[in-house]
Amino acid sequence: MAGLADSGSNPDVDLLYDINGLAKDAPGWFDRVMEYVGEYGLLLAIVLLVVWCWWSVRRRGDEDAASTVAALVWAPLAAGIAVLVNVPIRGFVERPRPFLDHQGLEVLVQGKTDYSFVSDHATIVMAMAVGLFVANRRFGLVALVLALFGGFIRVYMGVHYPTDVVGGFALGTAVALLLSPLAMALLTPVLKAVERSPRVGWLVRGRGRAERDDAVIPEARSERTSERDLAA
Repeated sequence: MAGLADSGSNPDVDLLYDINGLAKDAPGWFDRVMEYVGEYGLLLAIVLLVVWCWWSVRRRGDEDAASTVAALVWAPLAAGIAVLVNVPIRGFVERPRPFLDHQGLEVLVQGKTDYSFVSDHATIVMAMAVGLFVANRRFGLVALVLALFGGFIRVYMGVHYPTDVVGGFALGTAVALLLSPLAMALLTPVLKAVERSPRVGWLVRGRGRAERDDAVIPEARSERTSERDLAA
């Protein structure tokens, strides 16, 4: 193939053709599924993981619920900041999409006219996955696996080089981790204030748990009072 000949000894391009070649051998319905998963599905799955983690945290109502919810809030914020950081990077590198420079690729998504490096999708999913991992290891590990799979799909779809995806992973991880201490220092007091609010406190701790905690105290006091009465 002409595209393979043009790749030379560049491992980035060679790996692009190897992974994208899987799309040529796959049936059409499978490529359409991969297209949807790569464009929307995995990002939606990670968002749902964040929501699921938040729901489980507020139901348990642990003492550190506010800090955990703060970490969950940081996950999408980290993704947004990482994308903003990527804007000048893409403008500086100005790397064209792989299908513009290499022939013979199976491109599953048409209309991609922006620059290729760094991948926004890879940046977003990894930033959210790392942010979720900071909040909860179990949910975070699942999100990290989904993020890695999402990077593979971007190359499979023929819209990114492997190094575009690796760069996105690195950028998303760096933003989520390096800014996490500052973000937690700012967000945790806010979430603790929300937790104390009678109106919106349920966003951090479930009302049922709080009511049960409050109910234990009067019962304990009544038992101690009864014991004193009997002793008298």
